[in-house]
Amino acid sequence: MKFSAAAKFIPKWSNILLAIVSAVFLILAFPDFELYFLAWIGFVPVILAIYNERHSIIRSLLLGWIFGTVFFVGTVWWLTYSPINYAGFPPILAYTLLIGVCIYVGIFPAIFAALSAAFFRRFDVRAFALLPFTWVLTEFLRYWLSGNSWNAIGYSQAFGSFLLPLAAIGGVYLVGFAVVSINAVLANLAVSVPSLLRSQRTAKAYATALLPLIVVVILALLIGVVGYANENQAETAKDQNIIVVQVNVPMSGLTLEKWERLRERHVQMAEDALLKLRASGDEKPVTVVFPESPMNFMYKEDREFNKFINDFARRNNINVLFNSAEPDAETQSYFNSAVLVYGNGSEAGQYDKIYLVPFGEFVPGPLRAIVPGLIGSFASGREYDVFDINDTKTAIMLCYESNFGQLSRHLVNNGADYLIEMTNDGYLGETPVLRQHLTSAVFRAVETNRPVLRATNVGITAYVTPSGEVLDAAPVYTEATRVWTVGRSAGDRTFYVRFGDWIAWLSLLVVIGSLGYMIYRWREISE
Repeated sequence: MKFSAAAKFIPKWSNILLAIVSAVFLILAFPDFELYFLAWIGFVPVILAIYNERHSIIRSLLLGWIFGTVFFVGTVWWLTYSPINYAGFPPILAYTLLIGVCIYVGIFPAIFAALSAAFFRRFDVRAFALLPFTWVLTEFLRYWLSGNSWNAIGYSQAFGSFLLPLAAIGGVYLVGFAVVSINAVLANLAVSVPSLLRSQRTAKAYATALLPLIVVVILALLIGVVGYANENQAETAKDQNIIVVQVNVPMSGLTLEKWERLRERHVQMAEDALLKLRASGDEKPVTVVFPESPMNFMYKEDREFNKFINDFARRNNINVLFNSAEPDAETQSYFNSAVLVYGNGSEAGQYDKIYLVPFGEFVPGPLRAIVPGLIGSFASGREYDVFDINDTKTAIMLCYESNFGQLSRHLVNNGADYLIEMTNDGYLGETPVLRQHLTSAVFRAVETNRPVLRATNVGITAYVTPSGEVLDAAPVYTEATRVWTVGRSAGDRTFYVRFGDWIAWLSLLVVIGSLGYMIYRWREISE
């Protein structure tokens, strides 16, 4: 009896299969597969499954949970690499922890499914128009409650999709909104056309349900407008060179001797590139960028390293930008910082990382006493600092920070002409994380209409244009040097830079308004 009572809350196997098919389609839309067009149909099976189960909120919620858990396991399985290879976790334990994390973040697609089922029950096919708003809201909730939006569905469109220019208007959430709108139109056709042909549904209701199609057309027009506008927002004359070195520092086994040899290798690679520039007659000012790495430089507290960097800058008359652990007097700990030294050997500025990696660089309050950070325990930066380099404004994103559109918005609003991302993904191996992390840089470039220069330890070092094109990418897990020229921007600010994640806040209002209307109608009928 107990089993039969519980069984009524279990979705039909056919609908569970549809949810899993959706998850697989969306996994294939992300790196390393990058079949981005599958995202345009990837939601259709799970939407149809939710529609089939719409009379049970619990069954729909479970469908969404299964869908979300499978999707996240399939796209972030690389999280197991570091615990297995560097912390000595047995694979079974690492994957068990991974599944636990994915079950947690799977709650948000589950909320999407439960809300969608409620809307279908009340509004029938007209609820298809609410699906894009509902999905964006749940992704926004995931960001606010889990601290990140890694692999938000919009990121699947980073490489080659015609939807990418929408990021300049509404960021990754607007691109995701467009993706789900396309899926809502297709799912609506699958549900409504057969009923319409059998005269079981009015044409008026069907037309109302096609609202997502109208949205898609409007978004397509906006893409054209943004593309035209961005063509007229080029940089001014590129009058300085950026030398980026990808040193391929190993993640473990760094003895003092190896550390010193690798430090010299940083300088040697940079000076080799500088020599070629000068030999070609290129006398533009130069800034050398060292990536984030496990080298653990400490500019202020390590006097020998301080002298080493200052001498390097003076000897070559160049600026040097590097990652360093810098003391925070307020918290008696350290910042994960980017430090700039001018060609005269004086410190020009310091940017302290604001968005730290949860459980990597900090542990949430109540867990600090029992769970150590995998990398360390850092203080969070408090200022959106922008460096002055050769009459341009240079902004820094450190590693994980490229996942946060609101950071690059602040930096561009503070005058940034271009963005430099300094990162080290070496702890996660030659896995899809390298390309998935690159998608963040692509979106930050398009959102801000500023180039993003990626300086990485193991890859992917690359120049990302304001239109999102990835140029001059270095091979991964090899030594490489790249030289790029930059200049001042035209000073424009995109709609996204001005107004941020407006589509997410609009989605919140639409969903709350729809729920409020449902409650009002229910009370009206019950009276």
